[in-house]
Amino acid sequence: MLGLPMLFPDFKPLRQVRLRVRRQPLAVLGVLLLSLFVGCGLAAPWLTPYNPASIDLLHRLQGPSLHHWAGTDELGRDTLARLLYGARISLAVSVCVVSVSLSLGLAIGGLAGYLGGWVDTALTTFAMNTFQALPGILLAIAFAAFLGPGFSNLVLALAIGGWAGYARLVRAQVMAVRDREYVDAARALGAGGLRIFFRHILPNIVQPVLVQAAIGMAGVILAEATLSFLGLGIPSPAPSWGSMLNDARMHLFDSPHLVVFPALAVAGAVLGFNFLGDALRDELDPRTRLELGL
Repeated sequence: MLGLPMLFPDFKPLRQVRLRVRRQPLAVLGVLLLSLFVGCGLAAPWLTPYNPASIDLLHRLQGPSLHHWAGTDELGRDTLARLLYGARISLAVSVCVVSVSLSLGLAIGGLAGYLGGWVDTALTTFAMNTFQALPGILLAIAFAAFLGPGFSNLVLALAIGGWAGYARLVRAQVMAVRDREYVDAARALGAGGLRIFFRHILPNIVQPVLVQAAIGMAGVILAEATLSFLGLGIPSPAPSWGSMLNDARMHLFDSPHLVVFPALAVAGAVLGFNFLGDALRDELDPRTRLELGL
């Protein structure tokens, strides 16, 4: 049976897809990488018969083979199983952290940008600038050490260190559109502040926020791997790419697969989110779309 490209070679949606693939190959690669990680994480119980926490000392430090495609670690645990289940943890942490940080950024940055005056001064000077004056990863390490290891504590520690960047971006975008004609018209018709913000301002500032959120997920994956590497992330025996790298330090030369596979997983996920952020920027920016001929 002939497919749509054969039956309708000039079918407009298909031509647009082909044009995007030619103009943005890295975006396609990013979507494929993220789809691979999400699919592998969701289908982990069906992709591997091994329990990621099951110890088998008789088969420790084995290289890749037909029984263990990515080898085993120092406790005999299947590396591939730990990679697949670790994808769940890394993606869940990134989504939760960005959701919390973005929510705080929208609330605080929206208030500062829309109200202005002393509210803007207080929130910008004493809140945003204070948190941005400290390196985000050091702030996350400090809070993670204080709160202790765990999924919720890890999300809270990373969100505390990352919300200020979203708040500053939202503030700048709100200040750029709060005095536009359509906002003045809504205000003249008696619309309240919340209605104006969510109905008229937020839809017009969501584009750069989405791009920043996509790129921020890449940073969260790196930060989660860093904290887990330091023992401040997800506690054992839960699989985490950062903790896998930490466990592999002592076997860097005799079992290099223990380092290579988790490092490739972290790099692939980070590249996927960065490519996705670039694609969203090109897709949502009218000037970039015009330059690319989209």
